[in-house]
Amino acid sequence: MESFIIAGNWKMNKTPKETLEFIKTFKTLFKQQEGREFLFFPSFLSLAIFQQEFQGTTIKYGGQNCHFEASGAFTGEISATMLQAHGANYCLVGHSERRTLFGETNSATAKKVKALQSINMTPVLCVGETEAQRENGDTLSVIRAQLEEGLAFYTKGQKLILAYEPVWAIGTGKVATPQDVQTVHQFIREWTLQKFSEDFPILYGGSVSAKISKELEVIPCVNGFLIGGASLQVDSLMAIYG
Repeated sequence: MESFIIAGNWKMNKTPKETLEFIKTFKTLFKQQEGREFLFFPSFLSLAIFQQEFQGTTIKYGGQNCHFEASGAFTGEISATMLQAHGANYCLVGHSERRTLFGETNSATAKKVKALQSINMTPVLCVGETEAQRENGDTLSVIRAQLEEGLAFYTKGQKLILAYEPVWAIGTGKVATPQDVQTVHQFIREWTLQKFSEDFPILYGGSVSAKISKELEVIPCVNGFLIGGASLQVDSLMAIYG
């Protein structure tokens, strides 16, 4: 298994100026720890700054979304090749906000995974259930469908990261219990081993804080965190990094 991943999803936050200020502060506090790594997902407008400030370092970064076509008449969209041109080697795919707010389907997610892998970028495929689905006892069936359909075009042997982010816990302050996380992560691990005979890193995302991270990090199938709000401030992010 690769290093424990601390991934920050900035969503629609930080101007390029604010990004540069964050990075300057981050550099004064960051000390590389063995077996741990940072992965950032800033806005598209800040990718050039990440490329400038972190080129040749251990800090990794990627895009928050991409279109599944390489180019074309898709106003407002960004292609995987455009992300790669700015040094991005990763991209979030199927984030719950893309699914719930913008109608992204499992089919579209699968095409994005294919597009990213075709140019050797690493997809970070997000899966997770809504509160209603959880209450109905459908968590694992929802996760299974998102994995099966979202990885329909996955090419074995290529890099892939998975992220479990229960929709009901994102930005709500609610956090899945260690038992909840263990159950879902173990299910994902067993499903991917059976389907592909491969062992992918599985991140947990959902109101992750320093306190909660310590409780969840010890779970064997948790290989990192996908962090939202706490990643926007250097102090709170470093508290999770340890």
